[in-house]
Amino acid sequence: MREPYDSLFPTLQARAKTILERLPHCHGWDHTVRVWHNARHIARIEGADTAATEYAALLHDIGRVTEFEDQGKSCHATLGAQQVPDMLREIGVRDVDFIDHVVACVQTHRYRRRTAMRPATLEAKIVFDADKLDSMGAIGIGRAFHFAGRVGARVHNTQEEALASESYSTEDTAYREFLVKLRLLHEALLTDEGKRMGEARHRFMVDFFARLNLESEGEDYCS
Repeated sequence: MREPYDSLFPTLQARAKTILERLPHCHGWDHTVRVWHNARHIARIEGADTAATEYAALLHDIGRVTEFEDQGKSCHATLGAQQVPDMLREIGVRDVDFIDHVVACVQTHRYRRRTAMRPATLEAKIVFDADKLDSMGAIGIGRAFHFAGRVGARVHNTQEEALASESYSTEDTAYREFLVKLRLLHEALLTDEGKRMGEARHRFMVDFFARLNLESEGEDYCS
């Protein structure tokens, strides 16, 4: 990161934390910190603009508060992108091009998109990958179970039950999230380093849910 962005970053962190601590923990401040760590690592490997990348990673989910309150009727990526300019100007960022760059990264980070916008810059691709990586591997499984428990879903179900169900139902299990989203994420990653990290996390999830299915059916006794 470079001046003046490194000196302004702690203030932005504090403001983002205040907003994101209002969310359930599977999408709250802890998630954003992990995405920021992922983004910072990938940016170094890929030779990206670390300031734009880290600012966008920190702000990528600030629109989720409204999306959570209206139960998904709005798009948090669009809402967040609308909030970014004022937040950056309030902490002292004056570079219009930098602000626009961060806005674009936030706008295009979503996997389940409601717009035709896709990450265009290296930094936007990194933020996209950093966010997806936190939905993969051991942490992705943990978040999926956390969400399922919060909405009152079962611990586990069959593939048929999961795929025939609706979001926020008792069948909206961690396994359903794996089937409809998590197992596809490694194919969506955009950067070389993101893909490298994603492959290991993908394999872990595949093995985990295969084992979970065996144990749920009592078929692991001979293993």
